[in-house]
Amino acid sequence: MKSSILVAAATASCAHAFVTAPVNTRTSVSTNMALIDGVKSAFGGDGMGELDSERETPIDRWMGWNTKKDAPQQSVSKEPSDFVDSMDSKNYVIATLTKPMGIVFEENDSEIGGIFALELSEGSSAETAGTVRPGDQLVAVGEKKVSGLVFEEALGTIIDSAADEVKLVFFRGPSKFLYGPAGASQEWLDAFIKGE
Repeated sequence: MKSSILVAAATASCAHAFVTAPVNTRTSVSTNMALIDGVKSAFGGDGMGELDSERETPIDRWMGWNTKKDAPQQSVSKEPSDFVDSMDSKNYVIATLTKPMGIVFEENDSEIGGIFALELSEGSSAETAGTVRPGDQLVAVGEKKVSGLVFEEALGTIIDSAADEVKLVFFRGPSKFLYGPAGASQEWLDAFIKGE
């Protein structure tokens, strides 16, 4: 009998060891319901909110969609007002000049390279011809592409030219449209320089 009482006591104490503490389920359920009620009030009773034609969402603004009838339509993509297409041959100037040309060149920012005409000397062949303007980006000397080269290499191509008259190809526009993401592809530029 002693052993059965001991087993019963041990079983009873083990059973209590695995019982979890009582949880106040009323508090956690009401907290969860308050969160859901907050979401419902933000988006409407069914979670979707009212989707009428006058509602403009952040995705509408981001995509450039105008859902309001009174407001003027906006363009989704807008090119800059000063945009110059570097893949349009009309934006290039070809000048055949005698040496000394009288062009003062300056290097673009070092991360893009290339040189541009800073100014023209008074009475020089470049000023007399009237084709080159300050700001024009030098693209080629003869049929050799110099766009993107460092100052010494680009200018060295003009100096090393054996002919007295040198053909220069300039892009008439800012460097950001020749060298930046909107710049001409190298294949297009090579074909243009070769006259293809």
